[in-house]
Amino acid sequence: MARILILEDDTTFAQLLEGFLTKNGHNITLVTHIKQSFKAIERQDFDLLLIDYRLPDGVGLDVLSHIRELGLAIPLIIMTSFNDVRTAVKSMQMGAFDYITKPVNPDELLMVIKNSLTKKDAATAEIQVTESDLIRGKSAIADRLYEHIALVAPTDMSVIIQGESGTGKEFAARTLHQESKRADKPFVAIDCGALSKDLAASELFGHIKGAFTGALNDKKGQFEAADGGTLFLDEVGNLSYEVQIKLLRALQERVIQPLGSTKQIPVNVRIITATNDDLAGSMQHGEFREDLYHRLNEFKIQLPPLRDRGSDIELFINHFIQLSNRDLGRNVKNISAEAKSLLLNYDWPGNLRELSNVIKRMVLLTPGETAQITALPDEMTIAVQQQTSAGNPSDLKALNEQNEKALIAETLIKVKHNKSKAAKILNIDRKTLYAKMERYGIE
Repeated sequence: MARILILEDDTTFAQLLEGFLTKNGHNITLVTHIKQSFKAIERQDFDLLLIDYRLPDGVGLDVLSHIRELGLAIPLIIMTSFNDVRTAVKSMQMGAFDYITKPVNPDELLMVIKNSLTKKDAATAEIQVTESDLIRGKSAIADRLYEHIALVAPTDMSVIIQGESGTGKEFAARTLHQESKRADKPFVAIDCGALSKDLAASELFGHIKGAFTGALNDKKGQFEAADGGTLFLDEVGNLSYEVQIKLLRALQERVIQPLGSTKQIPVNVRIITATNDDLAGSMQHGEFREDLYHRLNEFKIQLPPLRDRGSDIELFINHFIQLSNRDLGRNVKNISAEAKSLLLNYDWPGNLRELSNVIKRMVLLTPGETAQITALPDEMTIAVQQQTSAGNPSDLKALNEQNEKALIAETLIKVKHNKSKAAKILNIDRKTLYAKMERYGIE
């Protein structure tokens, strides 16, 4: 039985969710506003958060930011009713574990919840993946990528892996480790984006009992846990300036000092970092130390987005179908021509992570051997239609949407981004305004 917090302002829908999940053995707490969710999270422990994206007092990502500030690693699932998959992809890029679109399919909801509850701690995990779960692309761009990996893997050089969210940075890091001289030693991964400023130093370097409020016992840091092996720091750009200083010292002197301790501990660790940001840009703005950047950037690997990988897309589709058949007990062997066309023409803003999720849902919703387009999210069809319309200036619908986007942006500027005033001037309600802003990418 899992303790699940549901944040949903549609009380009828929330009660339906509560009844369904309670029947499936879960303990449910319902709230309708973000502020209420903050109080609930601070008051009790939850195994999972099921959060609506658009709420009366903000967006679901506000909850994600709050649990990070508290140093909690609770899986969070975003629910969205808007026909724009980019909303969900943005949520996952920010750290949500998964998303689900309304109207909610009961089997899909249970699958997503099960996946989330079996997820390991978001901040640290020693990854164990079988060979059958992994696949390499065969395109020319993939060949160049693996040439670079094969070149640098046997060395002890620090590597920065750069690429959009969902491109497989952790897979690339694990491949570097497996092809290195450290392959028989630990591979420890840390999601720096999931660490609060206060807990990051403790997580990396450890602490002794009494080092700070709540430090009830000695704790070994992940540098020690990875000794002899590889430490993978995902989203390293999220580390605070103070922690960056400590990290630089650890890399230069090959020693760490747990918080509250005077003892220095020697460590032998290879560092691989990953980022979907341009660290060079962060460095120029004073947000990332130049000396640390150069220490980490002994070799850089750039991962291509899925939309640039050509024939690899179909290879990945077939691979994810096989994995999903195995995990879900399905027997999908074919994809209809219509569904395959949609999969190949969609631009995949969430990259491999999004593709994996979409294929798993498709397999779940396919009882027979052939997957149909109805098993794919409606928002994918809408996105492909919008892509097509953007390339056709005589398309009346596209022109109307461009005019609507310009009017909304202009109105928001006039009222200094007061959304209530803007909605009133535009003669729409706030929720509709939020939906249109999200659709058109208006901040």
